[in-house]
Parts: sequence; C-alpha cells; structure tokens
Amino acid sequence: MTEASIALVLGGGSLLALVGRELNTETERLLAPYGLTVQQAALLGNAAAGNATPSELKHHLGTDTAGMTRLLDRLQAKGLVRRVPHPGDRRSVVIELTPEGQALVPELTPIFGTISRRVFAGFSGEEMAQMAGLLRRMLDNLKTAEPGSAPPRG
Repeated sequence: MTEASIALVLGGGSLLALVGRELNTETERLLAPYGLTVQQAALLGNAAAGNATPSELKHHLGTDTAGMTRLLDRLQAKGLVRRVPHPGDRRSVVIELTPEGQALVPELTPIFGTISRRVFAGFSGEEMAQMAGLLRRMLDNLKTAEPGSAPPRG
C-alpha cells in the first residue's frame, strides 16, 4: 500500500471523506428550500417508480431498517408519502407518493443533475465510467470483507 492510497481512505481528512462531505453539503444546500435532506429526496426519487417496499428502498439508500423507518415517518409527516398494504403480501407495505410528493419529484431531479455536472466538470465520458466502476469495486470490497478483518500485510 502506498502513501497516496493511504491518504485516500485514512481518517476524516481523507480524499474520499472530503469529497463525500462536500458533495453532501452542496446537495443539502440546494435541497434546503424544499425542506428535504439528501436521503429524503433520494427516497422520493426511488419511490416515484412505484411499488417499492421499505426493504427495497433501504438498499438503494444505503440505510438500515431503523433509518428507513425514520425517513418514512418524516416524509409521511410532511405529507409526501404514505404506506399502503402490499397487494401481494399482507405482511408488507408499499410506499406511495402522495400527489404532493409526485409534484415535488420533477423539481428535485434537476438538483441531482446540477450536482453531477459540477462533480464531473471536465471529466470525459470514459473517465466518468472508470470512476463509477472503481467506486462500485471499492463498495463491493467493503461489503464482501469479513467484519473486523484486516487486509494482508505485505
């Protein structure tokens, strides 16, 4: 492992942490007029396709069951989503957008486009594809690693 690779991931000042923090801060700033967080806006966007269960949505948002429940509670209190019985499984619910939630989604989509254009300004299509591939690989590496395991030294 090189000094540069350690700087990418080590501690709160790492490059990945800094990019993630700036990305989140700027997106939150653009969503503030709508009274939404990044996760709330992402949930609305993902639920807009219809027939999404909380379990399916939590995987898209990278949250756990308790976090998904809190997100849904907040969005339901804002009148943007509702939980309805799952048509094929009475033990489950489906998340539906209310008319207010449906009206909001087209306003949120351009915000994510604006952020994406800023983040990838000056990148070629090939570089963007390579970046996406590398990030997916890093995520897969983290998800498949044994909890608490350390990489081999050498």
